[in-house]
Amino acid sequence: MSQHHFDDLDHLAIPDADPSLYNEDLAPLPVASRKWGWFEIFNVWSNDIQSLFGYTLAATLFLSSGLNGWWVFAAIVLAGLIVMGLVNLTGRPSVKYGIPYPVMARVGMGVRGANFPALIRGVVAIFWYGVQTYFASTAVAMLFYAIVGGADGPTFLGLTVVDWLAYVLVAAFQIGLFLRGLDWITNFLNWAGPLVYVVMIALALYIWAVAGSDLFTQLGVIFSGQAAEGGGSGVGAFIGVVGTMVAYFAAVIINYGDFSRFVKTERGMMWGNFLGLPVSLAFFSFLAMFTTAGTAAIFGETLTNPADIVGRVDNIFLTFIAAATFFAATVGINLVANFIPPSYDLANLAPSKISARTGGLITAAIAFFIGALWVSVISAIGIAGFVDTLGAVLAPLYGIMVADYYIVKRRQITLQDLYTTDPAGAYHYDGGWNVKGLIAFAISAVFSVATVWVPALGFLSGFAWLLGAALAAALHVALMRSVPTSAPRPAE
Repeated sequence: MSQHHFDDLDHLAIPDADPSLYNEDLAPLPVASRKWGWFEIFNVWSNDIQSLFGYTLAATLFLSSGLNGWWVFAAIVLAGLIVMGLVNLTGRPSVKYGIPYPVMARVGMGVRGANFPALIRGVVAIFWYGVQTYFASTAVAMLFYAIVGGADGPTFLGLTVVDWLAYVLVAAFQIGLFLRGLDWITNFLNWAGPLVYVVMIALALYIWAVAGSDLFTQLGVIFSGQAAEGGGSGVGAFIGVVGTMVAYFAAVIINYGDFSRFVKTERGMMWGNFLGLPVSLAFFSFLAMFTTAGTAAIFGETLTNPADIVGRVDNIFLTFIAAATFFAATVGINLVANFIPPSYDLANLAPSKISARTGGLITAAIAFFIGALWVSVISAIGIAGFVDTLGAVLAPLYGIMVADYYIVKRRQITLQDLYTTDPAGAYHYDGGWNVKGLIAFAISAVFSVATVWVPALGFLSGFAWLLGAALAAALHVALMRSVPTSAPRPAE
């Protein structure tokens, strides 16, 4: 079986495709060239969940939501079911037609207008790719410090020599893995996902062995709600937990087609989504809660960061295993959520000049400086508002894409028209831009962004993403009713 790179995948040729809209990375991928089944999709989600931030988020929700543990657990599982439903909607057309997200966006926004949502998604991903690269490097640096020391050495941009060495190594590793091609990335995800679970189970068992029966006392405290450090109560707190967990997956939800296009069947995609979201998320959250309760029994305080837990244990072997695990988990989510998507998004801007591989290299170059400046500059200037704003912009784009495909276009796409600038093409609209879609986006985006910046709407922050998507979908359908509909041209 030949090695698949991003620019040599077997693809469906599109007759008379416009070079400004088409290259082999953006072309439809035929079923015969797809290798993924439910296991690969399961590992996409496992790697997305198993990051340092994901662990801390799950553990913190059990302690700060104001709810007892059973309700928090139920909210997390419900969030997994909601996300599963959302990605099933965005995944189906890419399974059916074999196209990535930037091409799918052309259906509702126009062949030129799709560059806008692709660029927004790409900017969000590039930023987080740089940040996650830095956080992955902290796991490697933790191991280096345990072996050779150097934590008190001189710093440049807030990083020691050891920090810089770890950061460069992680950045180079990710680029090298990307350049090896899709098969290597798939193998890494398939290896990293299960391995992280093995290590997490081993850590939980180790904590149990040390804590003894006191662990179950602390679990009882969590499940009774007595460990809550604040937060709300009742329905509002429950919805807040659900909304927070849905927002955690928001970036991947919109471009999920970048992954589902590699799946052989829709059934395989749906099984992978089920096992990888509500099932895997429930299991991961249980392990996080179990281990956190153990830290309260052992250390007298609840530690929600895995690195802090390992830092309390003076064991070089455990440090090595933990560093490798944290590294694999964080690189996994980086590849899934922040590297592959902008590769396609940048390629969509100029397909005749930028392949997905070139887009990946551009992503890595820009993100390297973002990650390098994280400690000394970016983390200190309130960048969260900027990133949250970009994230809020993604919600209306999701609503428009889903509503347009399922309601306006009635699940029918004319493939050749996705790659032509011919005014007669189904997705040419007004000079390649769907003005009605842009109006629906603009109105909905104002609402979504307002939830970030207007204090009076702060109570919506947990589930504003879902509301913004629903508003955009309703507006898009209403505006598109005035557009004459006709059966799509048959594929040639």
